Amino acid sequence: GFLEDGILVQDVSRTRRRYLGSWTFPWDVMAVLPTELLCLLPGVPRVPGVPAARANRCLRVPRLFEAFDRCETRTGWPNVFRVAKLILYLLLGIHWHGCLYFALSARLGLGVDPWVCPSFARLLRRYLHSFYFSTLVLATVGDTPAPQREEEFLFVTAGFLLAVLGFATITGNISTVIVNLSAADAAFYPDAGPVRRYLRARGVGGRLAGRVARWHQHLRAQRKLPAEREVLQYLPRGLQAEVAASVHLAALRRVGLFRSWEHGVLRQLVLRLRPQVFGPGEFVCRRGDVGREMYFIREGRLAVVAEDGVTQLAVLGEGLYFGEISLINIKGNTAGNRRTANILSIGYSDLFCLGKEDLAEVLAEFPCARAAMEAKGRELLLRMGQLNAGAEAAAMAAEAEAERRLRGLEVALEGLQTRAARLLAQLEASALRAALRVQRLEGRLHR
Repeated sequence: GFLEDGILVQDVSRTRRRYLGSWTFPWDVMAVLPTELLCLLPGVPRVPGVPAARANRCLRVPRLFEAFDRCETRTGWPNVFRVAKLILYLLLGIHWHGCLYFALSARLGLGVDPWVCPSFARLLRRYLHSFYFSTLVLATVGDTPAPQREEEFLFVTAGFLLAVLGFATITGNISTVIVNLSAADAAFYPDAGPVRRYLRARGVGGRLAGRVARWHQHLRAQRKLPAEREVLQYLPRGLQAEVAASVHLAALRRVGLFRSWEHGVLRQLVLRLRPQVFGPGEFVCRRGDVGREMYFIREGRLAVVAEDGVTQLAVLGEGLYFGEISLINIKGNTAGNRRTANILSIGYSDLFCLGKEDLAEVLAEFPCARAAMEAKGRELLLRMGQLNAGAEAAAMAAEAEAERRLRGLEVALEGLQTRAARLLAQLEASALRAALRVQRLEGRLHR
C-alpha cells in the first residue's frame, strides 16, 4: 500500500500504477537483473572468489534502509530493534571483511605464509577461518599472525581503522538506546534526583529522603503515571478524551456519584481529573485548610482522623469521594470554604483530583448532581455540628427575597420595555405624519 492524505491505501490496481510510475521501479528492476549469467559468456573476465557480477544487488540498499526506518517507527520495541539491527550490521561487516581477506589470500596464494588463509580442503573451514580472523582484527583483539607483505600490512591497518570507526558507531548507538530509555521513563515518571539533591543540599535527614525515594519506587513498581496531562497535551481534545476514557472510565464508574451519568459526559469529565498518589501516613487534607480540590478514591484506603492524627473516626474506601463541602456553597456552613476533616492515607492511595473551577463547570451542567452533593454535604455538616440552622433559614429567606425582587425587577423591566416600544412606535408615526405634511406644503409652494 501507500499513504494518501495520511491514510493507507491498499487497493492493488492503484498501488501498481503508483509503483510503476515511481523512481524506485527502475532501480528495483536493475537490482534483480540476473547479471551473474554474463559470466557464462565467452570472453567475459571473472574475479575468482568475489561475485562482482552481482554488484547490482547493492542497488537495493536504499530500500533496505527504508524498510528498517519503517519497522523502527512502527514496532512496539524500537530499542530492541535498534540493538538487533546493530548486531546485524556487525555480523555483516565481519562477513564482508572476511570475504575480502579470503579474496586477498586467494590472490596471494592460500597457505603461502602464516598470515593468509590456509588451503583447507573444505570450503566451510576456509570461511570459518576467514570469519574468525576478521573478528580478531575488527575487535582489535590482536593475536593474529604478523603480516609479511605490503598488501597484508595495508589490509591489517585498514581493518584496525575500520574497527575504531565501528567501536565509535557501536558506542553511539548504545548510548542512544540508553538515552531513549531514560527519556521514555522521564516522559511518564518524575525524576527523584533533583529532590534528593535538594534535601542533601539543605541538610535534611535521611528519613524524609527515604520517603521520597519509596514514593518514586511505588510509582514505577505499580506503573502509576502522574504526568498524564503532559503526555497527552499534544493530542487533539477529542482524542485526549478517547485515550483518557479508555484508561480511567472503568474506575470512574465505580464512584457512586457518576454511576447514573451519561457516557459522553464522563468522557469530558475524565479530562478534568488529575491522578495523584499519596504515601502511607500522608495527609491528603487537614481541617481548617482552604479547599481548592475534591478527591475521588480510585484505589487504596483513607482514614478520617481526629485532631491527634491517630484516632480513626471513619475509613474511606474505593469508589467514595470527599472534599466537596469546602467547594460548594452550602447554606449555613459555618466552616465556609475551609476543610472540615483530617484525611490521612493509610497505605498508598491512588486518587482523582478535581479542581474548584472544573467542579463548578460540571455542577452547572448537571443540577441533579449538585443537589445530591449538597444533600450529602448537609448531612455531614449536621453530623459534625457545623451547620447553623438559623443561618441556613436566613440564607434561604434572603435567597427567596432576592428571587422575589429579581422577579419584580424582571416584571418592571418588561413594562418599561413595553412602554419604550409604544413610545418608539408613536415617534415613528409622528415622524411619518410630519414628513407627509412637509411634502404637502412643498407641493402647494410649487403650485
